Amino acid sequence: MPHSDTKNTMQIHSFREQILAAAKNKTPLSIQGGGTKSWYGNANSFAKLDTRPYSGILEYQPEELVITACAGTPLEEIEIALAEKNQMLAFEPPHFGEAATFGGVIAAGLAGPGRISAGNLRDFVLGARIMDGKGQDLSFGGKVMKNVAGYDVSRLIPGSLGTLSLLLEASVKVLPRPAATTTLRCQISQTRALQLVNQWAGQPLPLSTSCWIGSAKSDQDGELTIRLAGASAAVKAAIPLMGAAVNLTELDPATAQAFWSNLREQQLPVFLNLKSDDTLYRLALPAICGPIAIANMSDDIVLEWHGQQRWFKAPGDDATFAAMKALANANGGHATRFKQGAHVDPSSQRFTLLSEQTHSVALQAVQDRLRASFDPAGVFATHRLP
Repeated sequence: MPHSDTKNTMQIHSFREQILAAAKNKTPLSIQGGGTKSWYGNANSFAKLDTRPYSGILEYQPEELVITACAGTPLEEIEIALAEKNQMLAFEPPHFGEAATFGGVIAAGLAGPGRISAGNLRDFVLGARIMDGKGQDLSFGGKVMKNVAGYDVSRLIPGSLGTLSLLLEASVKVLPRPAATTTLRCQISQTRALQLVNQWAGQPLPLSTSCWIGSAKSDQDGELTIRLAGASAAVKAAIPLMGAAVNLTELDPATAQAFWSNLREQQLPVFLNLKSDDTLYRLALPAICGPIAIANMSDDIVLEWHGQQRWFKAPGDDATFAAMKALANANGGHATRFKQGAHVDPSSQRFTLLSEQTHSVALQAVQDRLRASFDPAGVFATHRLP
């Protein structure tokens, strides 16, 4: 429900006071909502700026497929409101905890299983209201898909982890829930799974997403799970067509829902048994990339998004991270230290530096100029992102 203008105005004033004080005292602020993703990004111990007091759905237009909410709004509140109208956030953002907020989802820029077919979170952000490091209240974009001429500043915020500005409000596009959904599973090798899902993705099939779980060290059979979503007739027709290539078994709805939810929230066993001196690495790779591995990685791996997102567990030392980055870069992608075990140095760099990626010199210069423009006093310079 929308909150009163008076309360919102008072909270905006409080945010401005905190930002101006931080600029004056040269003490950065670490923006945080529910704290469910505080482990994500480079560690810092700066004072927290809590977004949760600025909460509420400001406007929801189901017929226009747009919702606008304050950054501190619980993500669950937004998803409940959408479900009542049979709509959803198609990129399926992970919560990583019950206290997840709308602003935290956008700042983290993470998407779940549906990202491969629906698009990334950034693609759904229509507009944003922010407060920069000078305490200026600024609005960008709007509430329709084609709302700007020139550079769309509102799409800089997703994935920035609060290092550019304070996100106050955002408008995002939502989508209707599919008329029909079914989940299929089979046992198949990694090589064959990558071939099949990318073959299917290039055909007019309602393939929503895929996940293969198996061994990194041998091309033995693992478990491929795929989800079909769309018109009832399209889903029904696709099942025998895809089943002609491999022996697929349909999962019951409850089992399927639990699987995709646990994959999104990284609650599957393969994610939960991270050793204290290991790191969970995320590799983003092109669709054409085949099976890859390094010598000291764990046997269990997860491939999502038709192989474009891959999860590996391996030691958390700098040498292993360097090898992982080199492997990803050689295959046209990049690697991230996504989550670290208890005994891994928390100050370790989590992200691949732009300077280590191909053709990144110009991008690094653009990033530096953006930060200088948004935050000249370094109020948000927490280094959660390099």
